[in-house]
Amino acid sequence: MRHYETVDRLVPVPIYCQIMWIYLLQGISLGFAAAVQPGPLSTYLVSETLKSGWRRTLPAIFAPFLSDGPIAALMLLLLSRTPTRLLQLMSLPGGVFVLYLAFGAWTKWRSPAPGPDTATSGSRTAIKAAVINLLNPNPYLGWSLVLGPIMLKGWRETPLHGIAFVLAFYATMLAGLGGLVMIFNKARALGPRINRALIGASALALALCGLYLLGQGVVVFRK
Repeated sequence: MRHYETVDRLVPVPIYCQIMWIYLLQGISLGFAAAVQPGPLSTYLVSETLKSGWRRTLPAIFAPFLSDGPIAALMLLLLSRTPTRLLQLMSLPGGVFVLYLAFGAWTKWRSPAPGPDTATSGSRTAIKAAVINLLNPNPYLGWSLVLGPIMLKGWRETPLHGIAFVLAFYATMLAGLGGLVMIFNKARALGPRINRALIGASALALALCGLYLLGQGVVVFRK
């Protein structure tokens, strides 16, 4: 039977393939959950899609590639040393920024007529989405508590396991966020009144999300 050499031992190829699939499935499951669960990034994508359409919003789905690199490097370096309290306090600036985005959506909802096209360009939308991710505690907590430990465990077995896990996670999350943008772009085409109502709903959702993040930060700060 053929064997595959890991960091510390030889593993039969069939068993190695089974282990690889475990890491791939973990990455796919976590990536899907990250894409579909409500949060600042997904809410922002919905809001921007309703305001500006899928063409200007779609580049923003790549925001995790801009923001998660520094986050992942920091968490992997300080995985066992970073106080959870410090990460949770990131909710304070994150909540303020999300409320700023809610104000922008509310301003768009108040506009009685479409007027000239003042939609944000795709590159600026992506930068805003990356800032949301940097100020959102979820990626820090995710990389410190879930993604980082799994990636390190796989890497110590063989680098291919760690790489496979990370690629599966981001490929699935990217596909999920892209699907979210396209679904709400269809809703945008239902007419100006429906579109305006959806923009108002997205402003409310952003505001609630921002207030929730602020509340989390205040609770941690007062402990």
